[in-house]
Amino acid sequence: MSGTGDRRHSRGGFWLVVFAFAVVMASTTIPTPLYALYSAKLGFGVLTSTVIFAVYAAGVVAALIICGRWSDVVGRRPMLIVGVILSVASALAFVTAGPVWQLMVGRVLSGLAAGIYVGTATAAVIEFAPESWRHRAPAIATAANIGGLGLGPLVTGVMAQYGRAPLESPFVADLILLAVAGIGLWSLIEPVHRTAVGRLSIQPLAVPRALRGEFLRTSIAAAAGFAVIGSFTAIAPAFVSTILGIDNHAVAGGVAATVFLFSAVSQLVGRRLPTHGALIGGCAILVVGVLSLVAALTLRSIELMLLGAAVSGIGQGLSFSKGLASLIAAAPTDKRAEVSSAYFVVAYLAISFPIVAQGFTASRWGLYAAGLALNIIVALLAVLSLVWTVIVSRDAQTGQSMSSQRTR
Repeated sequence: MSGTGDRRHSRGGFWLVVFAFAVVMASTTIPTPLYALYSAKLGFGVLTSTVIFAVYAAGVVAALIICGRWSDVVGRRPMLIVGVILSVASALAFVTAGPVWQLMVGRVLSGLAAGIYVGTATAAVIEFAPESWRHRAPAIATAANIGGLGLGPLVTGVMAQYGRAPLESPFVADLILLAVAGIGLWSLIEPVHRTAVGRLSIQPLAVPRALRGEFLRTSIAAAAGFAVIGSFTAIAPAFVSTILGIDNHAVAGGVAATVFLFSAVSQLVGRRLPTHGALIGGCAILVVGVLSLVAALTLRSIELMLLGAAVSGIGQGLSFSKGLASLIAAAPTDKRAEVSSAYFVVAYLAISFPIVAQGFTASRWGLYAAGLALNIIVALLAVLSLVWTVIVSRDAQTGQSMSSQRTR
């Protein structure tokens, strides 16, 4: 951007993009406390609930791969508007929901919107930030992203429990907020000034050979954290009602929201922490969190489940954000976009496949067995990443020490 007028407009544009980012991401988690109601209305079980959730991840992955670079070519504003339109279409699919396939279509559309916003809105928030806020912009983008994901089930749960028309009113409110965001984005001044005409292309997913060990190590932690996120988002309401015996949509939404909100806080607070140390700490905290969830399911304790959600959110936020930071620091400059996209794809695949497997297990052996199995697997993955990171850090320190001795 250049010119005083652009800078004045960027302040309003900055908060508008932050608002749109939060609204679109909140739209993706609105259905979370409502799955039990849809299940009763349409007559499906936990396995179908997990499949409905998993197709959302498929939409995210498709958008990351197909549209990852498009905003660099056509501009941020058009892609942000497309994301809002997809979110509107998703909300309409849910508010008029009839057969199960319509819910799945709504989730795919929601995933496509989220996949577009993960990269485009993050870049736009940074580009629109006033000069005095530029260093805070990445943290604000994170807060809009993860905070929006957390607010979705929290607000919906309260509306579903205490308001009227629980399957319609949350989406009507969402449509109003999306309309405000869309109108604002339509008047936005495009922040990307292209000097040459590019072409739309698919974002390649490639990891340089020298980086594959680092990628595998950090991706294991990301997969573990996102599997926990998926579990809370897909079947937390079923856990709360079936295992804990609490038939309250606000409580179910609050449990799901807790993991997102604590993830956002940990990413904001931990952004200045050393990368490897915070990654080790995040993996260790994630292990404690999932073990707390196992205890919550075993003892039928809502207090332990909320504690496990909070601790797991902190572990997930630190391990994911610091894993990404470690990869970006190690990757060649011209490969960072590809490596980051591959990292996000692994994370979102970890939301879908384990959760469908959990749904299948629940349909055969019950929710308790499914929850126990998933959390044990997640704990083992987090331990693996933790041990691997400790070994890498120790080897690096040993190498630095030997190099220092040779210099002397």
